[in-house]
Amino acid sequence: MTNENITSVLTEKRTFAPNTDFINQANLIKKEYERLLWKSGTDFEGFWAELAEKNIFWFKKWEKILEWNEPFSKWFIDGKTNVSYNCLDRHLKDKSNKPALIWIGENKEKRNLTYRELFVEVCKFSNALLKLGVKELDRIVIYMPLIPEAVVAMLACARIGAVHNVVFGGFSKEALADRINDSKAKIVITADGGYRRGQIVPLKTNVDEALKKCSSVEKVIIAQRTKNKIEIKSDRDLWYHELISNLPADNPAKELDSEHPLFILYTSGTTGKPKGILHTTGGYLLWTTITSKWIFDLKDSDVYWCTADIGWITGHSYAVYGPLSCGATVLIYEGAPNYPDWGRFWEIIEENKVNIFYTAPTAIRAFMKTGDEWIKKYDLSSLRLLGSVGEPINPEAWMWYHKNIGKEKCPIVDTWWQTETGGILISPLPGVIVTKPGSATFPLPGIFMSVVDKNGKEVKPDEGGFLVITKPWPAMLRTIYGDDERYKQTYWKRIKNAYFTGDGARKDKEGYFWLLGRVDDVIKVSGHLLSTMEVESSLVSHPFVAEAAVVGYPHDIKGEALCAFVVLKQSANTDHHLFSEELKNHVSKEIGPVAKPDQIKFTESLPKTRSGKIMRRLLRDVASGKQTLGDTTTLEDVSVLEKLRAEEEE
Repeated sequence: MTNENITSVLTEKRTFAPNTDFINQANLIKKEYERLLWKSGTDFEGFWAELAEKNIFWFKKWEKILEWNEPFSKWFIDGKTNVSYNCLDRHLKDKSNKPALIWIGENKEKRNLTYRELFVEVCKFSNALLKLGVKELDRIVIYMPLIPEAVVAMLACARIGAVHNVVFGGFSKEALADRINDSKAKIVITADGGYRRGQIVPLKTNVDEALKKCSSVEKVIIAQRTKNKIEIKSDRDLWYHELISNLPADNPAKELDSEHPLFILYTSGTTGKPKGILHTTGGYLLWTTITSKWIFDLKDSDVYWCTADIGWITGHSYAVYGPLSCGATVLIYEGAPNYPDWGRFWEIIEENKVNIFYTAPTAIRAFMKTGDEWIKKYDLSSLRLLGSVGEPINPEAWMWYHKNIGKEKCPIVDTWWQTETGGILISPLPGVIVTKPGSATFPLPGIFMSVVDKNGKEVKPDEGGFLVITKPWPAMLRTIYGDDERYKQTYWKRIKNAYFTGDGARKDKEGYFWLLGRVDDVIKVSGHLLSTMEVESSLVSHPFVAEAAVVGYPHDIKGEALCAFVVLKQSANTDHHLFSEELKNHVSKEIGPVAKPDQIKFTESLPKTRSGKIMRRLLRDVASGKQTLGDTTTLEDVSVLEKLRAEEEE
């Protein structure tokens, strides 16, 4: 972590108030929002008790709200509940025949599962796991494509008290082996294969290779998806459909302690082995339920689509647990946003009359690049609310989303949170908050956050600093699995008496939070600490630019200089040399000469993870002329890096 404060140079004056029609039907209105803020500030534990009592089914009520021994917390102590019960059983009386899942396959297959049907599938698979000897606290790895069986597997583990560890289906056999070994998993649930842009991802083959390095796994359960040829080890491998046949369609949900571990989810650090983030039952369930109601304004008639894979925390919290706990209809899609063409998302929205759409800024910027013709082919009038997740959304992408997808009538909830936080912590509330493009607005009621300097002192308005959380919250991670010391050092030793998020931020004079990206992505240029996100926002504000990534590289005079990798819109037809100077001057005019890039490199695409995040570490290597040494297994398309290298050598 750097010692100086971050210089924030981006300004944004546009504002958008909720429209009257939305306010009149919103789940959370201003008067109640203000009451919740007051309650959380004056009676912190009473605030959480009220929410837990109203929103979660408990087999047994808690004895105590919070036990806080920094940095370790316990919530709703001695309370008994079950996440699977809250997502399924409690809806059967009123929502038995309501669609719980709408599944769309990459090849345009479609399956609907009602709450009753999903309940039956989960009970059968729970019984299958019990039959295989799975006990409470056993770790189960789920390595699957985004198919209904993956959601069933998660809910079945939660039902019987097993701890699931979902590994994204795009991860390599090496990454899979690391996660199996670290969690000491007993069972792996996978599929014969998955589809990705028309190709079969050999999931079972990857499992076979990974298990050559793993000793803890006793059984492998295989869902049939692609019917590609795979090897079956008769003493270890079991077909999912054969396993659940003839098993009872009921399985009583276990009454689990509020602090019973629910899942481990691995998040990669920039260096070192992945961190196994451990989340528990009661507090996590409460916060994902509440935030789904407040932020997405979920209604009984809504079709809700979060585009994240369940291999990421967004898929856990806002494609599975939060919305299903609210009794929503959730759409999940197996494929990529641009396969077979760039109209795929909009086609799905039109055909399924999607009302709420939650996606990543990187996807939004990719859609910007392709132009508006794909959008104009489809009827998006069913949409009533849009969301953004994954990284800060720059103002111009926000405006494009607002105008082209929302047709200037849909509120946008720009959300900030992390794998570690369990759920959204900063977000507009769509019936309450006046939004500013590019700002995640305010922390939610019950969440206490600040922007501080290296000594933990709050910085002045519009000064950049380090984003910290100053009070515990129910959905917070409990530790890094098997490594309490790493948990303390990573999150609690940087700033005294606060959780260090690793992100830079600033608060404006009205208290709005502006995220500046990872502290690792702050560059010191001529004595100024600049957020790369703000320079990227300036570049993308040029009408010809679709996407940009800015990194630092060593400079003899400045210490570090800025190198911008720029993707142009398809409609742009410019001389790169002349346009490079135009872009540099554009940045200088927009946010000041100190932020003017020394180099601009034009590229057709940027290296991204399979969740859509730009891998700036790899771009830093390219800009500095270094050989790439780090892990590249999470890259969506390795050829992007190869093309960048080739361009450098020309």
